[in-house]
Amino acid sequence: MWQRYTLYDVRVICHYLGVLIQYTGLAMIIPFVTALVFSEWEPASRYLVSIGLALCLGSALRMLRIESGRLNRQQAIAVTVFAWIVVASVAAVPLSLTNHYASYGDALFDSIALFTTTGLSIMSDPDHLSIADNMWRFAAAYAGGVGLIVVGMSFGLFGRVSDSSLYESEGRSDHVLPNVVETARFIALFSASAIAVASVVLAIALALHGIEPVRAALQGIWLSIAGFMTVGMTAPSTNIVYYHSTFVELVLMVLMVMGSINFAVQAEILHGRVGSLFRDTEIKAGIVWTAVMLVIFIFALSASNLFSSLPDMLRTGLFNFLAAVTTTGFTKLTSNQLTSIVPSGALLVFAIAMAVGGSSGSTAGGVKLKRVAVIALSAYETLKSVASPQSARLVTNYHHIGRRRLGEDEVKSAMTVFIMFVLVYIVGALVGVAYGYDAVSAVTESIAMASNGGISTGITTADMPALLKAVYAVEMWAGRLEYVTLLAVGIKIFVSVKPRMPERLRQWRKDRSR
Repeated sequence: MWQRYTLYDVRVICHYLGVLIQYTGLAMIIPFVTALVFSEWEPASRYLVSIGLALCLGSALRMLRIESGRLNRQQAIAVTVFAWIVVASVAAVPLSLTNHYASYGDALFDSIALFTTTGLSIMSDPDHLSIADNMWRFAAAYAGGVGLIVVGMSFGLFGRVSDSSLYESEGRSDHVLPNVVETARFIALFSASAIAVASVVLAIALALHGIEPVRAALQGIWLSIAGFMTVGMTAPSTNIVYYHSTFVELVLMVLMVMGSINFAVQAEILHGRVGSLFRDTEIKAGIVWTAVMLVIFIFALSASNLFSSLPDMLRTGLFNFLAAVTTTGFTKLTSNQLTSIVPSGALLVFAIAMAVGGSSGSTAGGVKLKRVAVIALSAYETLKSVASPQSARLVTNYHHIGRRRLGEDEVKSAMTVFIMFVLVYIVGALVGVAYGYDAVSAVTESIAMASNGGISTGITTADMPALLKAVYAVEMWAGRLEYVTLLAVGIKIFVSVKPRMPERLRQWRKDRSR
């Protein structure tokens, strides 16, 4: 029986959303200081105003609840669901005040794409965006990649209310450490460390490539965030093509793969248990899946005139394929090349690769390899049961941070999320087709949105229909939450606003049914 949200629940939810809004305002100090350092006075004024608005709004929401306490599971789920929209809405304010967006709605679309690590943008003239605005965009992408709740827990924003309900409500189930707060801090620290090391390497490479030192340092930081957080965006509008560097591409490929691996598995490796990487069922499934799709992709590309030689095919093709399979969205091909030169078969491989995505508990999006592996194991178990005697008791085990037994609840959960992803992929594609876009392009675009993959076939522009913008924004939001959390809150809100049947009428119907 679904319980209703009470006024007290609403006050608690608004209180913690206020906490997140306040800290979003404080996070804007990063671009504000950046603007001051680089003498960008107009951006500095925008961020100063936005900081004030965020702090005022956050304080007003926090005043709805004075006493402290522990979030229950239903409240934690609601905070998580609305956090992504509320924080993205606040973060869009300074961007909307620039001349790069036609409206606040366009800035909000970009903000949602940043926090969900989709990475697509509909801004105009991105090459002339200020350093402060770029810093804010990549800071938002970092927070979204790690997870807003994980970032909040790692900084202690939720105080004593941090528990597994809040942690798991963001689609994470694997604990790196016994305590969820320590786990959140490990994820944030590990991500920051990996990005810091990669930033230094890329900054040196870019400086040696002829980019002036300060710009090289900034580009190194931004590229590292975009690679490890599987965001796939760059400051230049031409994406990776702008750098013309094989070394930069190799570093980014390593970052993309790292970002798409479960943080818990990476913790096992750091603790010296390297064998767990090769025993992990999800990793093995990922290797097999990637190999099969790569072979199909190479055969599909061989029919294209885009690549004049095998080395060129390997360099460009492999980079784009890894960007798709890790849902990063980096590209060395323009939207026109994707739709006019790249064979439709190769484009379909991109779409399928993005649909499945990377590992669970990583920065990657999509259905996730673990769910696909669980469904495959369940199907195998069903086939075994058909061929086995009736008295046989079948038990299927798999490895994921230790030996686990495949349970019915786990299979149901995996199937539910898988079906929800497929349904959203189809709905988004049908909306695109209804507006007259090519079917293959519409399918690829919808999958890129819902899986947070970020590879666009050219549909996502500032001129696309308003309804399509709204559909894509919802797809990005729902895909990042992996549907179960969103559905739980949606049903609970529906139950809460549905009028109650009078007690006398309920009793009368009950007596009559007897």
